Amino acid sequence: MRQVIHLSLSVEMKMVRDEEVSGQVDRMMKSTGKEEYWEERFVCISLKEMKSYYRYSECCQQLLYDILQRDPHTLCAAEIGSELQKQFAILPGGRGINGSPIIIFPEFPAFSELEEEEVHNVLTYLTSIPSVAASGVGFILVIDRRLDRWAAVRATLLRIAGSFPGNLNLVLVLRPTTLFQRTLSDFLFKFNKDEFKMKVVMLSSVTELHAYIDPGQLTTELGGTQEYQHDSWISHRTAIEAFALMVKTTAQTLQAFGTELAETELPNTAEATTNLLHAHTLKKDKMKEDLQVALSQGGRLMEYINEPLKTDPEYTMTHDELENLATVQRLLGQLDETAMAFDDFWERHRTKLEHCLQLRHFELHFREVRCQLDATSERLSGFSEVSLTPAHAEHLLLELSSHEDKACEVLDHALSLACDGDRLIENGHYAEDSIRPKCSELRGVCEDINCTLRSKKSLLLRAMELHRCLEKASQWCEEGIFLLASQSVDRCQSQDGAEAALQELERYLDTAPLHTLTDCSAICCQYEAVLTTQLREQVERVFQKQSSVQEMFEKRRVSLKKLAAKQTRPVQPVAPRPEVKSPLSSPNQQRKERRYSADNAICKKVESPIQNGSTRHASLSEEEENLAVLRRHVMNELLETERAYVEELLCVLEGYATEMDNPAMAHLIPSTLLNKKDVLFGNMSEIYQFHKRTFLKELEAYTDCPELVGRCFLERMKDLQIYEAYCQNKPRSESLWRQCSDCAFFQECQKKLEHKLGLDSYLLKPVQRITKYQLLLKELLKYSKGCEGSDDLQEALSSILGILKAVNDSMHLIAITGYEGNLSDLGRLLMQGSFSVWTEHKKGHAKVKDLARFKPMQRHLFLHEKALLFCKRREENGEGYEKAPSYSFKHSLSMSAVGITENAKGDNKKFEIWCNSREEVFIVQAPTAEIKTAWMPVSRRAQTLFSSVPPAATAPSPSVLSAATLKRTRRSKMKKRQSQTRPPTQTPRPRRNTKSRLPMSL
Repeated sequence: MRQVIHLSLSVEMKMVRDEEVSGQVDRMMKSTGKEEYWEERFVCISLKEMKSYYRYSECCQQLLYDILQRDPHTLCAAEIGSELQKQFAILPGGRGINGSPIIIFPEFPAFSELEEEEVHNVLTYLTSIPSVAASGVGFILVIDRRLDRWAAVRATLLRIAGSFPGNLNLVLVLRPTTLFQRTLSDFLFKFNKDEFKMKVVMLSSVTELHAYIDPGQLTTELGGTQEYQHDSWISHRTAIEAFALMVKTTAQTLQAFGTELAETELPNTAEATTNLLHAHTLKKDKMKEDLQVALSQGGRLMEYINEPLKTDPEYTMTHDELENLATVQRLLGQLDETAMAFDDFWERHRTKLEHCLQLRHFELHFREVRCQLDATSERLSGFSEVSLTPAHAEHLLLELSSHEDKACEVLDHALSLACDGDRLIENGHYAEDSIRPKCSELRGVCEDINCTLRSKKSLLLRAMELHRCLEKASQWCEEGIFLLASQSVDRCQSQDGAEAALQELERYLDTAPLHTLTDCSAICCQYEAVLTTQLREQVERVFQKQSSVQEMFEKRRVSLKKLAAKQTRPVQPVAPRPEVKSPLSSPNQQRKERRYSADNAICKKVESPIQNGSTRHASLSEEEENLAVLRRHVMNELLETERAYVEELLCVLEGYATEMDNPAMAHLIPSTLLNKKDVLFGNMSEIYQFHKRTFLKELEAYTDCPELVGRCFLERMKDLQIYEAYCQNKPRSESLWRQCSDCAFFQECQKKLEHKLGLDSYLLKPVQRITKYQLLLKELLKYSKGCEGSDDLQEALSSILGILKAVNDSMHLIAITGYEGNLSDLGRLLMQGSFSVWTEHKKGHAKVKDLARFKPMQRHLFLHEKALLFCKRREENGEGYEKAPSYSFKHSLSMSAVGITENAKGDNKKFEIWCNSREEVFIVQAPTAEIKTAWMPVSRRAQTLFSSVPPAATAPSPSVLSAATLKRTRRSKMKKRQSQTRPPTQTPRPRRNTKSRLPMSL
């Protein structure tokens, strides 16, 4: 029995016919109105792709059906080639009258010697060649035994009857031709014919055979016209079966590959999708190559089958040849159809994978852009548009512009990605429902960020506009105050001078509408969106200041009008005090914002609150009033900056130093920073405690009498020397900061504190503060000439300069290298500086002395209480605090054995230092005569009193020495002023201990 083998498709959905799929597609299209996608986990197959797959699968199945309709266990010609070569049975392709296939058994004397398996294999193979229809009619066997004996004929018939695998229609036997054997066969056949169990006809000649079979269906050996070449037939059958096997293998491979493609799960990553697409493309190329090979072989087989027609146009093909030709043509046609179906299915599958790859790239870029958008939104949400000053507003606007530039790059990227998503949808991407919401989300977030940027920028511009208005009004008030201060008293004593001053005031008042604010409530309403509590208070202060200044102008106008009136007699002029300079000598404009609160009180005439049994004059001259205004300016800045300084120190100590001991932050601290808190912060905690508990409170006691604040500095001068230790540690702190500045610990602390600047900017604050004091004292001293306390201010300024000099000297001192002893054993450093030095030795060679005289050495001298060090200055290197000179120690002289000659060889810049009765002489040349003059008294005093030098930090600069000569006189005067005025919030000041302060001279 023949079996038809159908291959089942390995898909999760039941396979249906093409028309059933088409019907399902049509029904689904009508119900949804669009093409849907079926999903099984990550398997995504569109209806069009599904239909294409079923069409392709049907082609593969049909191809296999045609090939596998015969028994799969049937042998092939290649397998029984040796048996077929014996030619004991052949199938030349002829047909009987009713279409029965003819199998011929030629003369073969050794037929009885054949193995049963050989006979069975050959007969089974031959009966499998004709079509099913022809085989169903039954086979006609033609047994040629004309040269054989009846016994052999009988054995052959019995063997065939017992082993023939097909349906037998008729058996024609050409009996032996010898008389005896023919007679014997006729006689015995009648008795044995029932034994054969098949219809057997004994024929005496081929003529009788032709009565049963047309000679055109017989070979020439049987009197027919059919030419038959057995070797050619075997080769022909082998080629056909090889082609069929190739087609079968190709069809199975195509079907398996199609099933693999249909069941492919779409990867979750772009890389996996790319790899899958590449792998499938390689397999597709291999499938196409196999298809092409099969088609080429089929074409060659067609040419081989048609070859007899080319040589003989009148050649008539046998039925088997015609069936073979039809089979090959049908297989080639089905191969072509399968190839086209495969191409169509592959194209849809490839498009799906490319869409998947596009989707994965889109999703990856979407996640990246979304993170960038979230980060941008977070930065903008944390960006404060509240500005305190115009400079702050400009800084914020610049910072916002920087944020906007960065945001624009992200927004452009996001919008470009949204456009890419739109193009995917336009090109029919299967994930439209996933892509469209993401595109909408990107555009929505971009619009939100743009709105936030516009809103914050608008608020900042409004705030800056308000700040400029306030600054303009404040500037007008400041310039008005300085205009009043610049009008000298002697100038206004004459009628012309008073008129000129009055006109000057009038002209300035005419500019008020262009610079001042008119209505406080209108301003507040106009800028309500940006008006914080602090800014509202600032607006009120500016309005109050305007009112106070205008009141001052009105009073001055009244006074000047009286002076400008015609007088009957000249007015006795009053000796003027030094005229206050133009606004160029006013405090720095950067401090204006901090002066608003104090200016309200300053704009009015004030009386000194200092009492000590008597009261200062009830009224002051206008010039003294102007100077008082300027002093208040400086004092106000001193107090405000001091408070801010204390707050900054506290912020650093709590926000950074304390956090270094926080266990929760320990994992963020690098190993190089462990146990290095004292190196990084130095004695900042000590500085903070001094300013917070002591110095700030004492400064506030002098709020209303700034000219006396010098006393506070003098009393705390020894405490201020703590800055020397801080500055000496600063290079180590800077080096440690550079090693760890990028660590997560500092970034986290800065984020918590919401600082715009890093820790290094705040570590510089103490250095900046100690330098700031001398600038503020200079300003106060400039506006306090002739006032009570001016001597204290001068002395305090000199002491602060002395501390700065000591700090500078100590920074040089710690740069000395190569000194084996302890520098602290040499006493305090008194002076230091660079000089040209010649040496002379009595015992030295004359030539060496001459060379020494003309070739000076560049040496840096360090004068201590007990020794003088000679060092060589090395080149500067590094950055910041590391960019400092280093000094290599060369020589030292004990001050107890040193002699000094002030003038050497008539040069006013040279002096001699000698020892051991001038056996060793150092000729020292200072850069200038002034430096030499400054060194002489200090050197002589160190020489003669090295063992009793007071514990001074350092010698002052030459400018300080000139002021120090009046020290004793000042001290005597201070004793006489013990009963004078003191601040009301302070108890009478005890007598100062001069040893507690830095001495002004040595």
